[in-house]
Amino acid sequence: MNKKKEVSLDVSGVTFADVIAVARFDAKVSISPSATTAMNTSRKFIEDYAAGGVPVYGVSTGFGALANLHIDVKDRIQLQKSLIRSHAAGVGPAVEREVVRALMFLRLRTMTSGRTGVRVALAQTYVDYLNAGITPIVPEFGSL
Repeated sequence: MNKKKEVSLDVSGVTFADVIAVARFDAKVSISPSATTAMNTSRKFIEDYAAGGVPVYGVSTGFGALANLHIDVKDRIQLQKSLIRSHAAGVGPAVEREVVRALMFLRLRTMTSGRTGVRVALAQTYVDYLNAGITPIVPEFGSL
């Protein structure tokens, strides 16, 4: 299909051909300056909002039934680590490499939209993994 050598992510969408190029043909991925600006703007908004004392679900509050529980600033990093650890389980056969790469690329696309509040460093880690051919083993059931 599309053996494109590089896909640059900006704040607009991607095509099916872009997904195939990255997932199947290992096209290199990059983040455009406009996407970097959008991510930084989004992140600053989240940080400023959370610093203002307004509850931000999953940032300054707990999750689910604990959504009304205030989390002190000093405990917020641990909250995020605990969330990841609580979901680190899965069973079944490994999902195919191509599917995992497609999912990683689509997750990265969401990050570069500038609507998630993630740090640019997280998005860059996805880029680095995709470009290095590092694909995690993802069990078919129970993985997020």
